[in-house]
Amino acid sequence: MSGTSVALFLSVFLACSVEAVEAVTIVLAAGTARDWKSAIRGVIAGLVTLGAIIAVFGPAISQLPISFLRIAVGGLLLVFGLTWLRKAILRSSGYKALHDEEKIFQEEIAAARLAAKETRHGVADWYAFTLSYKGVLLEGLEVAFIVLTFGTIDHKVTLASIAALTAVLIVTAAGFALRAPLARVPENTLKFGVGIMLTAFGIFWGVEGSAGANKKWPGDNWAVLGLIVFVAVVARILVEVLKSTRSKPRVAVPSKNSTVKPEKVAPVRSKGAAAVVAFGEFWIDFIVGDDWRIAAGIVISFILTATIKVSAFTFVTVPVFVAAFLAYSLSRVVRALK
Repeated sequence: MSGTSVALFLSVFLACSVEAVEAVTIVLAAGTARDWKSAIRGVIAGLVTLGAIIAVFGPAISQLPISFLRIAVGGLLLVFGLTWLRKAILRSSGYKALHDEEKIFQEEIAAARLAAKETRHGVADWYAFTLSYKGVLLEGLEVAFIVLTFGTIDHKVTLASIAALTAVLIVTAAGFALRAPLARVPENTLKFGVGIMLTAFGIFWGVEGSAGANKKWPGDNWAVLGLIVFVAVVARILVEVLKSTRSKPRVAVPSKNSTVKPEKVAPVRSKGAAAVVAFGEFWIDFIVGDDWRIAAGIVISFILTATIKVSAFTFVTVPVFVAAFLAYSLSRVVRALK
């Protein structure tokens, strides 16, 4: 197995492990607090829906022009990777609380128990069903996206599928064997590593797609390993920089004329309108991420790579823009917290 195949397998395995941990936590909470039969039915319904979506859209992805596919997949992987990496850097530097599956599990159980229980003898608990269905479908969509995009571009769908299936089976078996959240899984470390790998693959494919079919990275596919090292070094530097700034906190002194602004009250929406809004917000977050400036930087870097034909800039523009916009986005978060 080549170095790039190993990197692809590990990237898919780790990314799918994170998604599986989150899905299993939700299902365990629904079954433990409410009703296991309804929760399992929700899992089955989610898997059926997910299978139908993959059957319809999966073959269509492979029919797209390779250059377009590389640009689209590279951009989405960069959004995915940088979103995870940005949060991991903030957690590692102490600006964001560590992700705690135990806490999330208890919160899900509390929410389930507070909800009006609709279960009667022989009647399904629709809260448990819906909670499990949404968890499996949403996390499963991300797993499917990772498998299809990684596998299609490198023509290694089988390898990507094996990595994803292995991750899901291991996490699911561990979760249901313990009947507890996978709190001991170092999810923050996993997300840091996955963020680095997804970002590296996003840079690799995005550059090849925007530079043109005849442009190949120096060292061909082995360049991915160099990009992984580059992203890891940039992330480590940003963590250390943020730690140094955090050691000297600035205390905000309120102005004498300052007034407390009343909190904005969210508009009351009907269930149908709320569902439409939630669906739209999911896809916006899926495509743009949690900071539109990073997404804008990715688009600009792709355009510059496509228009500037100087070879010296072809493979440098996107990595430089990624590092710069990641640092800029983090600096905005830090300033807002001080």
